[in-house]
Amino acid sequence: MGRQWLGVVFAIAGGLAANRAGAQEIVHFPSLDAQTTLNGYLFRAGGAGRHPAVVFMHGCGGLFGRAGILSRERAWMAQLTGEGYSVLMVDSFGPRGQGEMCSAAHADVSIYAKRAKDAYGALAFLQAQPDVRPDRVAIVGWSQGGGTVLHTVGTPSYGRPPAMTQPDFRAAVAFYPAQCSEKMEAATWTTTIPLLVLLGSDDVWIGAPACQRWLGPVIARGAAVTLQMYPGAAHDFDFPDLLRREHPEWTTASGVVPITGTDPAARADALQRVPTFLASHLMN
Repeated sequence: MGRQWLGVVFAIAGGLAANRAGAQEIVHFPSLDAQTTLNGYLFRAGGAGRHPAVVFMHGCGGLFGRAGILSRERAWMAQLTGEGYSVLMVDSFGPRGQGEMCSAAHADVSIYAKRAKDAYGALAFLQAQPDVRPDRVAIVGWSQGGGTVLHTVGTPSYGRPPAMTQPDFRAAVAFYPAQCSEKMEAATWTTTIPLLVLLGSDDVWIGAPACQRWLGPVIARGAAVTLQMYPGAAHDFDFPDLLRREHPEWTTASGVVPITGTDPAARADALQRVPTFLASHLMN
């Protein structure tokens, strides 16, 4: 590990439950924005030896709801730790004093732009852990966090250090990613990191048709991208037991009223498809 990369790695761990799979540790590590010490919620795979790991990037509502960590992230954590992965959930908002950014009035573009640097801070933290395989770390994001995945693993990248001496992310998954359109992403955007994009055809918030139009040429240029479309599914389709409803409080600048809700068929498929995808890149 080079001096520049090593210089951004430190951690203060709480809980000291490293030997129990799924036990939560609160950790702190620097974003590569060189300004922010991030909060992380680490769930180790448990067992002897080194394990692959996954970084979680939350959506515009943040990582927490009224009952603590969102049920979507908790469900995916339980799924992946049960399959032998350590999971690090990154809180990009709390350390910056930011609440939700789903409503236009509360959006902060500068924070969104820094989140790819948060992702690389999380990668550096995990690669310094003695029970993590440094060359087998993936990133998964939802909504704004899905857009962060695009900004992280793409070329150009908003967060990749100019001289990496440790391995990059091995794989990536973006659920209904924000800014997935030809108007928001560079015309030359590509990635060599295998990326799975999961999107509902009825996602009016992200704009499923625009995302599909943009990804078509990206895939045709040879980028390592797989798009999975779910007919009839809306935003947040993989949330457990989320009633489908409109959100006028989050109406976009262009007048779109977001719709969110669980789609049981899409969720069931994702719960099989994502682990299969991750295993193909991280478990070998």
